[in-house]
Amino acid sequence: MKKVNICKVVGKDAKVSRGWLSSHKYLILRRLSQLSILGLFLLGPWFGIWIVKGNLSSSLTLDTLPLTDPFVLLQSVFAGHSIATDAIIGALIILVFYLLIGGRVFCSWVCPVNIITDSASWLRCRLGIKTNSGGVSRKTRYWLLATIMLVSLITGSIVWELINPVSMLHRGIIFGMSFGWFLIVLLFLFDVFVVKNGWCSRICPMGAFYSLLGKFSILRVNASRRDACTDCLECFIVCPESQVINPALKGTKSPIVLDSNCTNCGRCIDICEPKVFSYSSRIKRN
Repeated sequence: MKKVNICKVVGKDAKVSRGWLSSHKYLILRRLSQLSILGLFLLGPWFGIWIVKGNLSSSLTLDTLPLTDPFVLLQSVFAGHSIATDAIIGALIILVFYLLIGGRVFCSWVCPVNIITDSASWLRCRLGIKTNSGGVSRKTRYWLLATIMLVSLITGSIVWELINPVSMLHRGIIFGMSFGWFLIVLLFLFDVFVVKNGWCSRICPMGAFYSLLGKFSILRVNASRRDACTDCLECFIVCPESQVINPALKGTKSPIVLDSNCTNCGRCIDICEPKVFSYSSRIKRN
């Protein structure tokens, strides 16, 4: 009997019952979100329309609204830099936003590297490449996060931003880069051939930071119809943090996905034919 590549049939039932658009709704919306945010930053340098100035680390919208990446600001604090009032206000705005909707929403709905890693995951699945974790623990990202703060404290500089793939890719698309593209290609190849979702789910310190930030956020994925689950495992295949799903399906009284590493990407909602998953709040318990 010919062995079937599960990745080639995952979501097939959902596409048949609901149509292609409905079974890819949140994936499409995420791409629109990521590309729209990038487009706003590109309007100034490319076309002279300055709606947003700056980049994901620090920006000014309509010459009025400051926004600051709290991860960068925290590094600055550890480095002993003086912090401008606008930077503090901008960081507080972002903090409140992600405290409410989930810190790792940044990873799936904003971060440009997500497009790279999702593409790597798709290719890896299509090629049928199977490897273990490569010895890279999911806790690595938290150790790296702590190390970055320690290095900032010792050196008095924001060293990580010099090699941060997220910052490099975003700045590079807007202003151009050379070596940065080499790093992005390496990241892509790492995710394809070494560790599945290796960068986002095991290494990226930004993901670690935002997971801590959104630990008690209100917006959550809810396995509200988990009694209808057919154990097809398709949600586990498409989820970049599949370890967060099981407790909501089988392991706890609550059907809410409460793990802070859930990116709220919505892919489990898209591909589940019996519609087990939906968005809701952490307050709703069924």
